[in-house]
Amino acid sequence: MILNFKKIGDSGQPLVVLHGVFGFLDNWLTISKSIADQGYILYLVDQRNHGRSPHQEPMDYPTFSADLREFLEQQNLKNPHLLGHSMGGKTVMQYAADYPGTFNKLVVVDIGPKAYPINHTNILKGLNAIPIDEISSRNEADEVLAQYEPIPPVRQFLLKNLYRKDEGGFGWRFNLPVLTSSMPKVGVATQYHAPINNPTLFIRGEKSDYIQDDDWEDIRKIFPNAELETIANAGHWIHAEQPQAFTKCLVAFLKKV
Repeated sequence: MILNFKKIGDSGQPLVVLHGVFGFLDNWLTISKSIADQGYILYLVDQRNHGRSPHQEPMDYPTFSADLREFLEQQNLKNPHLLGHSMGGKTVMQYAADYPGTFNKLVVVDIGPKAYPINHTNILKGLNAIPIDEISSRNEADEVLAQYEPIPPVRQFLLKNLYRKDEGGFGWRFNLPVLTSSMPKVGVATQYHAPINNPTLFIRGEKSDYIQDDDWEDIRKIFPNAELETIANAGHWIHAEQPQAFTKCLVAFLKKV
């Protein structure tokens, strides 16, 4: 599979960045230049069924992992740093288990390797309720989605995936039917065969509950060289809510010898 990506920066160490569910590479564009300016070439990647990458089943972490391996080979990236947020964090953790010795450092943003309950049921109902072939504006889509998701910033994030088709009308960047049917697979635990000894940074938001203090002992069993950083006044979308603090934390870890 050929994944859509965008390259940011001219020189430095490669850093591959994977977005979360319902997202796409554009979510990282704002912060990517400030990271690249610290001496990195960023590869912002759309995972399958998201953004401008192919819409194709299956949608599970072993497949995401294999897609990432193929991407690194296509770009001839040797031992890059890997960063993933939420679902993307699960992808890079699964990749670390599946392809040891092919990456340098690992950064996992606000997600752990454990299984999580799926809490996107209302969002999926709302997205599927939007008459995509009939609407004539984003406001019409937002009015429908607001009946299922009351938080405006969440709706704004989701509706970034709405685009005007060349032939007229609107379409979705993500593969909504596959997301709907495969969402239970997004919450499963990642699978490991042996401890992953690469330096690994877990970054969590102070206001997020995705990584609990009680999770850390189990995380360290899988990632014995892991560190945990908590970003103040941030929820799940740490890089968007606290970009300067996030960048400082990330770069300090990547530059650490």
